[in-house]
Amino acid sequence: MERDTDAGPSTLIEWLAGDECYALDDAGLADELGRRLRAAGLPLDHVGLYLRTLHPEIIGHTIVWAPNEPARIYARRYDIVRSSAYLDNPVRRVLETEEPLVLRVGTQKDESWTQIDIFKGRHLVEFVILPLCSSDALPSAVSFATTSSNGFTAAQRAALYRIVPALRNACELRTLRKVERTLLDTYLGTLAGRRILEGRVRRGEVETFEAALMLCDLRGFTELSNRLPSERVLELLDAYFDCVIPAVNEVGGEVIKFMGDAVLAFFYREDASAACAAALRGALAALDSLRGLSVPDAELRAGIALHYGMVSYGNIGYGHRLDFTLIGPDVNLVSRLQGICSTTAQPLLMSQGFARLISAGRVVALGPHELKGFAKPVNLYTITGLAPGCSH
Repeated sequence: MERDTDAGPSTLIEWLAGDECYALDDAGLADELGRRLRAAGLPLDHVGLYLRTLHPEIIGHTIVWAPNEPARIYARRYDIVRSSAYLDNPVRRVLETEEPLVLRVGTQKDESWTQIDIFKGRHLVEFVILPLCSSDALPSAVSFATTSSNGFTAAQRAALYRIVPALRNACELRTLRKVERTLLDTYLGTLAGRRILEGRVRRGEVETFEAALMLCDLRGFTELSNRLPSERVLELLDAYFDCVIPAVNEVGGEVIKFMGDAVLAFFYREDASAACAAALRGALAALDSLRGLSVPDAELRAGIALHYGMVSYGNIGYGHRLDFTLIGPDVNLVSRLQGICSTTAQPLLMSQGFARLISAGRVVALGPHELKGFAKPVNLYTITGLAPGCSH
């Protein structure tokens, strides 16, 4: 006997708008949505949420629920749009047209899409796929499916249609929060993004702390950019950054700034020696990765400077146009050190303060060097076993 198809949606709509739903993550939302719809009497065997996002590598997330299984989340990369599984998928049609779609398996000319990861082996018979769209949001969608040979009744389909506005709002809030965090992390870095979300957005709000600093600069960039087309230069820059940035991230460093072909990163630890050890591992990993990179029209090599000191981190700028950055004499020093990398053809240089904080076994002194803007010569160091343009 079919349950009340009006009371179910009304209760579910109220839940979707409430605090309990708001507190759930994506998987929790899918789990609870599927459970509640089945409890309302729908013969539901699948819920799929297809949430678009703004991310440099991921086009969206697919969250899938089935009875008696934990919800699964799939991060879909941009290359999925070139796959037949995407092109032939009716979900894509709904995302692009923003029009609802009801279909039964076995009645379509091409049903290869039923063999993709989220549908394969599920024996689903009927799908109701609905857009979750508003005028100023990224297009998203939801799919409901059943294994019942009779499919959904007209009343059950109507119940699914009724909850869409409330479900759209619940998903849109999650998507906006995720996009907000992603864009801040992408363009400012994790620490700066977190500070902004905490409300530290006024000019002059800075904090001062000690950290290991790393400045990595691509050798011969001017010659490269004068010789090759701009499109190719950008491709090479991306290849170079693909070697440097993961090396920084993997040891817990944070890139604070891209300066053309240069990367400024810092490594914060409670223990100064641990911060310097992490920075050195990141620098050597970056040099190793660059050494293994082979491209036909350029030799990508870098010079890396390392220093430990005091930095001021926070907002600078004008009015409502601000930037998060690191400033201070120690930032200036690491910049000057990097310049000596170029003039001496050394792939890696360390300040005396940095060298004293790491294991002395491989440290070799290079003597004092004059640095522009500094009154006294500065003692520089490197690591044994490094040749110009080579790794350890």
